[in-house]
Amino acid sequence: MGDFTLHTPETAPAESQPLLDNSQKSFGMIPGLHAVMAEAPTLLEGYQVLHDLFQRTSFDADEITVVWQTINVEHACHYCVPAHTAIAKSMKVDDAITEALRNETPLPSDRLEALRTFTLAMVRERGEVDKATVQRFLDAGFTRQQVLEIVLGISQKVMSNYTNHLAETPVDEPFQPFAWEKSKG
Repeated sequence: MGDFTLHTPETAPAESQPLLDNSQKSFGMIPGLHAVMAEAPTLLEGYQVLHDLFQRTSFDADEITVVWQTINVEHACHYCVPAHTAIAKSMKVDDAITEALRNETPLPSDRLEALRTFTLAMVRERGEVDKATVQRFLDAGFTRQQVLEIVLGISQKVMSNYTNHLAETPVDEPFQPFAWEKSKG
């Protein structure tokens, strides 16, 4: 694929121009993902809204990172894994958590591992997880609210991961030190 335009505020459809301005203000740049999404103003707006909403869930920074990166890694998103590695650093998430997620190795706590396991089940089973899977998640100290908040996180990441697969979005320079490729093993 890869035949998608990386829009600037000057080339984007009129409805996307203020959204790209929001991106510039929030990130100090227009991330390549947002530049691609600008082609479809409603997609970019939806993504920005879901990004903001997911950050306002009951999850803390470590847990938000676990949900985002679990989905990014499962979807083998060449763009989002490095981008969220940088975001995790800005959120002061322990590098041990980030590296475990990127490398699909055990997380430093049973609670975070339960969150990853449940998130993976939700993605792989398309939300059709059994009661025992939900109960194990609840038994790890999470809530029914958080079960549903994972749906929000998955929705956001489907938008970005699928867009990046279609567009072959180039990894932005600030994220390149965190380049990533899914393990073949």
